[in-house]
Amino acid sequence: MLPALLSAQQATGAENWGPWRDLVGEWGGEGGGQPGQGTGGFSFSFELGGKILVRKNRADYPATKDRPAFSHEDWMVIYPEPAGAAACRAIYFDNEGHVIEYKADFSAAQGTFTFLSEAVSTAPRYRLTYKQEGKDRVSVKFEIAPPGKPDSFAIYLQAVAQRRSRGSSE
Repeated sequence: MLPALLSAQQATGAENWGPWRDLVGEWGGEGGGQPGQGTGGFSFSFELGGKILVRKNRADYPATKDRPAFSHEDWMVIYPEPAGAAACRAIYFDNEGHVIEYKADFSAAQGTFTFLSEAVSTAPRYRLTYKQEGKDRVSVKFEIAPPGKPDSFAIYLQAVAQRRSRGSSE
């Protein structure tokens, strides 16, 4: 089993990522300027010779009367399942201590990249969606479902981002 797994992983490079390549680059949030709203951006880049796709995100939030200014940073590593890059998994880490494992899918019909965590009765369930709104524009939606209600998602964060630059395709 191990040689087959290694062979499948070795055959996957940046050239095999298909539609996931459309996310590569530097992205910045549109709008903002509302009191208490954050500003920021994210990037997607191929790493390790195209074996993984890494998203790095940062949002800065100004101080309000109820809290001091703060920054949120997170990284997500996306990697193909041994069957190929059409089916991917991802793992997310942030500076608040969260770790989320996702199944990642692309829907050509909807132009969406969806990251969905597994349903666990005692924990929240998460869904992160990037929807292509044009060649260099995506909407981003992060939703949370409460424990015990794995399909009752409520929007936690929603934004639109514009591509600032294209990244390397390795």
